[in-house]
Parts: sequence; structure tokens; C-alpha cells
Amino acid sequence: MKQLNFNHLHYFYTVAKHGSVTRAAEHLNVTPQTVSGQLATFEEYLGAPLFDRIGKRLEPNSMGKITLRYAEDIFDLGSQLSRTLASHDPNHDENFCVGIVDAIPKVMALQMLDTCFDMSNDFVLEVHEGELEDLLADLSINKLDLIISDQPLPTSVNVRATNHLLGESGLTFFAEPRLASSLRDEFPLSLNQTPFLISSRQSGQNQNLTAWFSQNNIKPKVVAEFDDTALLQLFGQKGRGVFCLPGIVEEDVLARMKVEVIGRVDTVSHRCYAIEPERKLKHPGITQVLNTSKSLFSRQTAEKKSPSN
Repeated sequence: MKQLNFNHLHYFYTVAKHGSVTRAAEHLNVTPQTVSGQLATFEEYLGAPLFDRIGKRLEPNSMGKITLRYAEDIFDLGSQLSRTLASHDPNHDENFCVGIVDAIPKVMALQMLDTCFDMSNDFVLEVHEGELEDLLADLSINKLDLIISDQPLPTSVNVRATNHLLGESGLTFFAEPRLASSLRDEFPLSLNQTPFLISSRQSGQNQNLTAWFSQNNIKPKVVAEFDDTALLQLFGQKGRGVFCLPGIVEEDVLARMKVEVIGRVDTVSHRCYAIEPERKLKHPGITQVLNTSKSLFSRQTAEKKSPSN
């Protein structure tokens, strides 16, 4: 078979994406006759038609779907190459761009990303925070290399990516010392009608916690919702209400803040996921973050099982 003509492949790809020769021609700024001719040449080269006409729309047939999958990979890789070269500093490797969902505690993000600075690769770490939906949009257009989230990739989202469950942790409930001491003995029933600070409704923790409260007939008085867990902790330290965080960050919270533990719950957990795009070229930082994160959760599990604890 002769060398594949990528110009022909691009005409096919554009027709498949737009559903018609006319719209593809408008997108490419050429005549429909040019598109038809290039497509016919490509089909002749492959020895098979690539489209079925369904109404007014051209839909890839079985051969066309196979070709389209390869075309998407080829042009996605080309897009990555263009982005890399456009922003490339000859003294640095490609930047490592990580999206962090707001519900992930800052100290947890620090622990997961900190070892990137120990790598031999010379790159700049870029960290972006936001809601999962917005971060996925950036991932789909190659603006991010990885997302760390408290929820997996939604099945309803058309993004070519892979979920990695990094681990899960039970929840620790905190409050400023006087409030904590008054609630500790009857925990968790003591949370009933107690002022409570909770993460935003979009977060996985909010959904899991709300379900747990309902199952245990506990009705805390929710006084504030936060996208930012750091701000939530500051209001908790000020005595505005009880708050909870993954147990994996408990030691750090107690060291940094004037709060105390009210109690711990393992029956409701905080899960952490890494969402990685399906790409031919993977940034080396991804493997580093995955290994570090899984190690952190494994260490916590081992410490909990240790007889000395």
C-alpha cells in the first residue's frame, strides 16, 4: 500500500465531523467539488466507501468509523505538537498542567503534586482550580494534562479520558475547641441541629455526607456552603460551625489550625480520582502524581490497621 495522503485524510475527517460535503467545504474554504474529488480519491486508495447517506447527512459506515478513530488520534496528536511548539521554552520541558477540583483540600493537592519538583525533568508545574465540568472542558482541548477530582469522569460527558481511583479516606469532623468538647460525647447524634459548614452541592463529599445524614436521621443546621475548602476551614476555626475533611489530612489540620476532633466516620468516605486524557504522548508528571497519590492513601490504610494506632 502506498504512503497515506494526510491531506486526503483531513478532507475525510472534516466531512465526517460536519456531516456533509457542503459544510466541510465551507469550513475548509474550498469548493464542494474539491472536497468530493479529494474524498473520492481517498476512498479509491482505501478500496472501499467510507460513508452512508442517511437523509441529508453523511454518516461514516463501519470502515469510516475505523478510519475516523485513527484520524482523531492523528489530528489530536498534531494539535498537541502545535501547542507544545508554540509554548516551548528551549530551556524547559513542556509545562505540566494539572486541574484541581475545588473540593480537594489544598494540603492533599500539595502532597500529591510536591514530588513533581523532585523529578529530573525541567518543567513548570501549572495548577488550575475550578469545577469539574470546566476542568473537563479544558482537558478536552489539551489545556490540561491531568485532573484531580473527588468524583470520577461522568458517563454523560463526551471526553476521551480514563479514571484512576487513587484511594479513599474516611471523614474527620472538626470544630473550634469549646464547640468540639460539647459535641464529642454524643457524636454523631450531637450534630443534630448543630451549625454545620459543608462543601458545595456539586462536590462528591456533599452528596455522600447528605446521604449519610439522612440514613442516620441526623439533621445538622447547614449555615454555609463553600467551593473552597480552605475558606471553609477558616470559618470553622472561627467557630461558625462544624466541618469535616478527609481523614488523610487530619494531622495537618490539627497542626495548622486551632480546632479539635469531634469524631471520625469510616462509613462515609472521600474518594479521590485522577482523570487522564487518552493521548499517545503522556507527560511524565502524570505517572509521578499517580504513584505518589496511591502511596499516600496506601500509607494511611496501613497506619489505621497498625496495632499501635
